[in-house]
Amino acid sequence: MFYGRTPVLPTPDEALRGRPEPDFTVPARHTVLGNPLLGPYPSGLEVADFALGCFWGAERKFWQTGGVWTTLVGYQGGYTPNPSYEEVCSGLTGHTEAVRVVFDPSVVSYADLLKLFWESHDPTQGFRQGNDVGTQYRSAIHTHSPAQQEAAESSRDAYQRVLTGSGYGAITTAILPADDRPFYPAEAYHQQYLDKNPGGYCGIGGTGVSCPIGVARAEG
Repeated sequence: MFYGRTPVLPTPDEALRGRPEPDFTVPARHTVLGNPLLGPYPSGLEVADFALGCFWGAERKFWQTGGVWTTLVGYQGGYTPNPSYEEVCSGLTGHTEAVRVVFDPSVVSYADLLKLFWESHDPTQGFRQGNDVGTQYRSAIHTHSPAQQEAAESSRDAYQRVLTGSGYGAITTAILPADDRPFYPAEAYHQQYLDKNPGGYCGIGGTGVSCPIGVARAEG
């Protein structure tokens, strides 16, 4: 929709109005992990929200990680309630394409997930990831506790130092509390898309620069 123009986030007044309820039903269970997609989740599990470009490939990165109980994709950080995919892609909702990760902190730490997040995309690109251009592809972390907020900010600072040493610019990742930034699950066909379509598009690709925190437990 941008026709070569630089993407711009809408203001609340410019954003689409949305709807009080979604127009679709979210599947009950994860096609790979077998666990429910929607909460409430079992006691002892924690929730993390990440946006790192096209959510198809991003979700696969996390479901392949040991200790992750379930994942689902959705829209977060914008203004339009219960948006559709087409509305998000119009650039008029303000949302990112996000992945919700429900994990067992006794198996995989939040620091491990942060490391995977940073290394799976280029957080210096602003409103794009590679050839995917638009505000919905921007990098973001929405945190669920003060401890997550502090860990995310510390990891950003640590990664910035090594990125700068490798010739990259400033990290543009937004790190904001998930409070007042609801996560709206995406349509059924987006959930575990690359499990249903193994040859489907995956726009995820990192900088090749290792993040000096945690120990990633991700495959491929």
